Amino acid sequence: MHVASDPLWSEFVMTRLRVFFDGACPACSKEIALYRRADRQRAIDWRDVAHESDGFSLPLPRETLLKRFHVQRPDGEMVSGARAFIEVWAALPGWRWLARLCRAPGIPSLLEVSYRIFLKLRPTLQKFQRRKSSI
Repeated sequence: MHVASDPLWSEFVMTRLRVFFDGACPACSKEIALYRRADRQRAIDWRDVAHESDGFSLPLPRETLLKRFHVQRPDGEMVSGARAFIEVWAALPGWRWLARLCRAPGIPSLLEVSYRIFLKLRPTLQKFQRRKSSI
């Protein structure tokens, strides 16, 4: 008998939000670590695309998943960028208030603009982080 919490079975029947993140990005990893600590009920299936993609199937090309933050809802719909963060916050106790606030009209668009700015700065931030850690 298959159980939905079994990782092999969950490839076929998704019951949790699935997060695809770039574990090679220091800033991304720190933020994901914060969310993982809050995920005490294991509401989210965390997938480090940079390091672990050989062990599971990907819904999009690896390069696409590494460019932006993506989540896959239990119904299979893919969401990326700011809206993906809102999905994560909605799944985590202690963060749901932020998801409700960020779903207000106009807020997702403002968050998306901020996220796109971060994406442009991300390579520079990663270089700075690498230099800082090598000192």
